[in-house]
Amino acid sequence: MDVYEAVTSRRAVRGFTDRHVPREVLKHVLSTAAWSPSASNLQPWHVYAVTGEPLVELKKRAGERLAAGDPWDEAEYEMYPAALKSPYRERRSAFGEQRYGALGISREDTEARQRAASANWDCFGAPAALFCYIDRDLGPAQWSDIGMYLQTVMLLLRAEGLHSCTQMAWAKYHKTVADVLSPPDGLILFCGMSIGFEDMAVDYTRTGRAPLDETVTFIDGH
Repeated sequence: MDVYEAVTSRRAVRGFTDRHVPREVLKHVLSTAAWSPSASNLQPWHVYAVTGEPLVELKKRAGERLAAGDPWDEAEYEMYPAALKSPYRERRSAFGEQRYGALGISREDTEARQRAASANWDCFGAPAALFCYIDRDLGPAQWSDIGMYLQTVMLLLRAEGLHSCTQMAWAKYHKTVADVLSPPDGLILFCGMSIGFEDMAVDYTRTGRAPLDETVTFIDGH
């Protein structure tokens, strides 16, 4: 797959089939993604690739917590600033309107929004998932490195005909994830990533992007 096609076809898929994702494919993707850039080659990512019964168990435990109305775990990092300023506030709002509008859910229907969001903890039906951790002693530059790594993983998955969805939502149940994966002390769960073959029967609306002149300034003397 051409790299431009990989970039433009990558999106957050929220509906997967149960078709098996071979371990060899995941190993190939992750070993190649290890070439992602990181400052001073720190390679700050700690990744767990989860399939089969362990993933089933994790989904089960998360679902039980959700059904019981358990509160989310104490946040280990700030996902969004408490008060988003413009234009980020408007972009986030537009995303929510598109996402839930496509499902026929109004802004006022909080219960329906929560039901839709609950699919996160079933990995949207995906048969494979990654959970990405970072050492809590590392700083913003290393978090940036993690973002580049995850983007590389997602583009390589497209080259294999697979889709993905990164999910900070899993950080809200980081204790449950840790109960199943047993990561070393000192790591923070940044996000999960659902991986699989897209369920073409699930409708979606592609989220747009800001115009280039809104995010890029050319300084070239012309």
